Amino acid sequence: MSKKLHFQGLIALFVTFCSLSQASAQFTLSGQLRTRTELRDGLGTLNLKGAKPAFFTSQRARLAFGYRWDRLLFNFSVQDVRVWGQDASSISNADGSRFMVHEAWGEVTLANSADTTIKFKLVENLSFKIGRQTLIYDDVRLLGDLDWLQQARRHDAALLKAQHKGWQVDLGAGFNQNTDAFGVTGTNYVAANVPAYTTDTKGNLVAVPGGFIPTNGKGGSLRLANNPSTNGMNQMYKSMQFLYVSRKFGQTKVSGLLFKDDFSKYRSDSIRNISGADTGYVYGRRYDQAGVNSRITYGLMINKTIGNASGFKTNITAAAYWQSGKNKDGRNLKASHYTVALTFQRGKFSFGPGWDYLSGNEAVGGGTGAVSISTTDNRFDPLYGTPHKFWGYMDYFYVGTGSAVGGLNNIYFKTKYTAKDFFIALDYHHFSLAKSQYLKGTDGKASTRFDNGMGSEVDLIVNYNLSKFTNLELGYCFMKATNTLEYAKLGSVDKADKSPQWAYLMINIRPDFFFAKPVAIKQ
Repeated sequence: MSKKLHFQGLIALFVTFCSLSQASAQFTLSGQLRTRTELRDGLGTLNLKGAKPAFFTSQRARLAFGYRWDRLLFNFSVQDVRVWGQDASSISNADGSRFMVHEAWGEVTLANSADTTIKFKLVENLSFKIGRQTLIYDDVRLLGDLDWLQQARRHDAALLKAQHKGWQVDLGAGFNQNTDAFGVTGTNYVAANVPAYTTDTKGNLVAVPGGFIPTNGKGGSLRLANNPSTNGMNQMYKSMQFLYVSRKFGQTKVSGLLFKDDFSKYRSDSIRNISGADTGYVYGRRYDQAGVNSRITYGLMINKTIGNASGFKTNITAAAYWQSGKNKDGRNLKASHYTVALTFQRGKFSFGPGWDYLSGNEAVGGGTGAVSISTTDNRFDPLYGTPHKFWGYMDYFYVGTGSAVGGLNNIYFKTKYTAKDFFIALDYHHFSLAKSQYLKGTDGKASTRFDNGMGSEVDLIVNYNLSKFTNLELGYCFMKATNTLEYAKLGSVDKADKSPQWAYLMINIRPDFFFAKPVAIKQ
């Protein structure tokens, strides 16, 4: 009886809450259930010949609560991400949880020219936003929410936002730490997810001590529980600061970005492990050195529209970005990224060519063992954006599996037909290296030079709105790859399937729980 009363009380509270929110329109409550069933036969990297395709369904379940009051915006979003069957139908506490906070931020208004109660009038709009939040700027090329990935992307940061006479100026910063535990001193930051156990040189299991990240042999790549970034990097930034400025002039928007991210310095170390008659070693790094390696990214983007949708519309997007300072390993950095795209639209049909260039290094060897010839790092890193949108939907470049050391040239042509409830898109990409890659000779030096061409990809996407809150998307993509791509990704030649393909069906349900269907009023 008591449980029944409690349940009825909760229902009554919820109904009251909904009624109150509808009356005041201060609250928003929305949800998302997005499942994606995929057939992967070479997504992200090439499969070895004879490998069987993978097939699975992943899902994201998200609940977002928003609140608005005088001079205050508040947002809280939680999500659960998992693969169907990843957990047994009855799990134990040891299985852990994949439930996490996606966003939790508050935004306080400091100035608003439309608010007569605020005396500060020097700036039309000024606000301060703090907490876990997404950073979305321009076309999400360098800063984006990476919504395609079920886990998405967010930053723990503070943001000062200003708008005045058509100008937008955002100033942001973040400072990361691993723990606030008592007894922890200093601000050293272990910038990766470390596995609980690893193996020594004799193959014996070793518990990984705190502050130590094991590597694959002496000076090798890091052994991580999972990669801390989605663009192939193995190190999360210790701190970051950025300035974004934009201004619209009619149908032309000009924006500039200055982004500085700082990476903890580290030293090489090893652990001796005695197991029975064996004496083995675990090589790795300790991120306990003073100072940081600072990388600076800066550049401009111009977006101009000519004409309008009722006639013939042309959109031109061009951008140039550069990187300098130090890379995360302390090497001098000098890299660049250029892009230009033309989109023509006539009615429901749009099409146009484009080109992306991301600088890279001349390298000897393949895969993760490739070694740059130059002492200066010329490899451009597209920061924390949404690479899935730009360099092929099969995610071979600047996504989870990393990109070729030699950078990227991407020449593409995109077409799209958009109707009321659906669109069909067909894209073609041709990929090549920006800098050459060489086969490693028996003496360890460069021998045969690979042709720069890495292959071509075709992406077909069909998207349909089943209802206001439900959307279906079907995709099929395939690539014709070359040995250059195989060597760049895997370090092998003629051992991988050069015709990878990928298909998916995504169902996206996004209810707005406070949405009220408009009702016609009889006169």
